[in-house]
Amino acid sequence: MSAAGGTAGKVRAVVGLLVAFELVSGLLQGAAVPIVPEVQDWQGITTGQAQWFTSIQHLAAAICVPAFGRLGDLYGHRRMIRVALGTIAVGTVLVACAPNLGVLLLGRALMGPLAALLPLEIGLVRDRLSVDDGRKAVGLLVGMLTLGTVLGHALVGPLLSLLGDLRLTLAALAVLAVGCTALSFTAIPESRTRARGRMDWPGAALLALALVTLLGTVARGASWGWFSAPTLGGLLLSAALLYGWARLQLDRPNPLVDVRSLARRKSAPAYASGFVLGAVMFGGQTVGVSFMAASPADEGYGFDLAAWQISLYGVLPNIMAFVGSALCAALAVRIGYRRLLLLAFMLLTAGCVGQLALHSALAPFAAASALIGVGCGLALGGLPTVIVEGSAADRTASATAVYNNLKTLGGSVGGAAFAGALGTLVIGTTDTPALTAYLTIWAGSGVACALAILAQLVLRERSSGPAVSAAPLTEDVH
Repeated sequence: MSAAGGTAGKVRAVVGLLVAFELVSGLLQGAAVPIVPEVQDWQGITTGQAQWFTSIQHLAAAICVPAFGRLGDLYGHRRMIRVALGTIAVGTVLVACAPNLGVLLLGRALMGPLAALLPLEIGLVRDRLSVDDGRKAVGLLVGMLTLGTVLGHALVGPLLSLLGDLRLTLAALAVLAVGCTALSFTAIPESRTRARGRMDWPGAALLALALVTLLGTVARGASWGWFSAPTLGGLLLSAALLYGWARLQLDRPNPLVDVRSLARRKSAPAYASGFVLGAVMFGGQTVGVSFMAASPADEGYGFDLAAWQISLYGVLPNIMAFVGSALCAALAVRIGYRRLLLLAFMLLTAGCVGQLALHSALAPFAAASALIGVGCGLALGGLPTVIVEGSAADRTASATAVYNNLKTLGGSVGGAAFAGALGTLVIGTTDTPALTAYLTIWAGSGVACALAILAQLVLRERSSGPAVSAAPLTEDVH
């Protein structure tokens, strides 16, 4: 066997079923967005309330991902992958059988550990593989996640049309999740490295409380009034809780999150960019779906697309994201990861501006969405590699979990803020969002991506391009 063939075989042997899990993970996440209008009709809820069908999962992910990552580093990544998959399976079953909105949202919340799978898998492959093989494995996992999102977005509409029932469609997705849980007890190796110390449960609880306070306040800000006493009080309380949590982490010998690592010049731009990426990628998904489903005759904007048409056009940015993630490693070798991430957020900025300016015609709007997809793909492929190679060996899952947490937290904040805009900027006395709501969201997303570019330029890494593109990022990380 050739050396190349041996390396490929080694990567496949270690990654194994993990690629299938990421494919299903992406499928479950991608399938959620196109069916939001059907969920809205099924539950009899408003557009703003329907936003929580996706946002509640991101909120749950923001709370549980750091804990799953740290527990994986402490007790084994394979073990926590199984726990995550079991929780996800229960959530999908609840969603499929939900008799009311409360149970539906509970099921969606239990699907939060979807975001914990990739950090745990990255921790496992880093422990088992060399740097070069690990990069290949990470690229493969991210690629499968992106491909799964593409398939979920593209196939859920036709599947819904074929089955003719939303509950049956949700049940089919639940079967996939339950199957992955069963497969997780087969041929997957366990990681060998264990972190020292114990789980920081007080830190996890305080972080969860801070995030629930923050996101709950943002979600209610529109109804309370953004400058009302409850809103301002909630924001101040969440800031105080986060400050107290950060101080607690700094004082602990084995914290839940290495806060000092987040603040380093080398890693801070990547973590901040992950937050912005989540806000644009996750928070803005249902916004585009709602806009494409709107009727020009009724709302005065949109394209009046059916569910299968939304899947067809909506899959374009996901396909482009898959292309971007597939090209990420090869492009990074040529230009370095720092320049790659700058390019990614430049494309994201251009795409948001394009949506803002070209929203009246379907083809230009779809082209702008495709730019956003390429930018997301490059960022999804580049950010985990930069963060993983800049972390200590016994904190791989924890470091990746922090990035994933900030990404999903960005999705939660973005989703809540976007839901507030859709619920506040309405047509007359109705609850139908006005065109101004969508324009405001796209403009805000463009500004956020531009700020991410600025952060990367101002807080740029002190190491040179070649060191970032070709060698592990091990300087000043231990």
